[in-house]
Amino acid sequence: MARDEKNTYESYSKDGFDNPPEGPVGVHQGKTSLWSRLLPYIAVVIIAVLAGLLAWGMYSGELYSMKLPWSQSREASQATRTDAKKSRSTSEEAKRKREAKKREQTKKDDAASNAAAPQPAPAPAPAPTANKQTVVRIVNGTRIAGHAASRQSILNQSGYANVTVGNLSGPAPSTSVVWYQNESDKVTADDVAQALGIPVVQQQSGIAAPITVVLLN
Repeated sequence: MARDEKNTYESYSKDGFDNPPEGPVGVHQGKTSLWSRLLPYIAVVIIAVLAGLLAWGMYSGELYSMKLPWSQSREASQATRTDAKKSRSTSEEAKRKREAKKREQTKKDDAASNAAAPQPAPAPAPAPTANKQTVVRIVNGTRIAGHAASRQSILNQSGYANVTVGNLSGPAPSTSVVWYQNESDKVTADDVAQALGIPVVQQQSGIAAPITVVLLN
């Protein structure tokens, strides 16, 4: 009977339970490595060193002087925007200066052009005209009857309205003449002389009328 049980037992394939290891098994653990045992101490030392560095940095201000990469990037971006703003401001200021300079130059050019342009000549004063309302007296120094009256008719046709006639009394000039009293009467005397064909016109004081015509031929 025991032999049959043995044969039956041996008829199964063997596995790990048929050949258990020597020594204690189960919940017992093997020996840990040296590195595993030192790792907690190393971590404590590193943490202590970092804490000391942090405290030293906060005390000395070195921590605030350290610029992290993202802080440097932010400051660089702000500096770029500031530079761009300054550049735009400078460009606008330069543009305003150029425009102001251009306007000033335009004013100077206009002033120079106006100064160089020939100024129009002043309009000439109107030529004095004969005063045909002036009193004109014609005296006849010839022996031709009606000679003074014929000359009166000529002056009337020329527009003279105040023409009188008479005979010469007193000293006679050497030739027919038109006398005038004042310098302002000269233009009228010249017009009368031209209308009557008398070439001599003279200023004379003491005559009875502003214009006096003496006929001797």
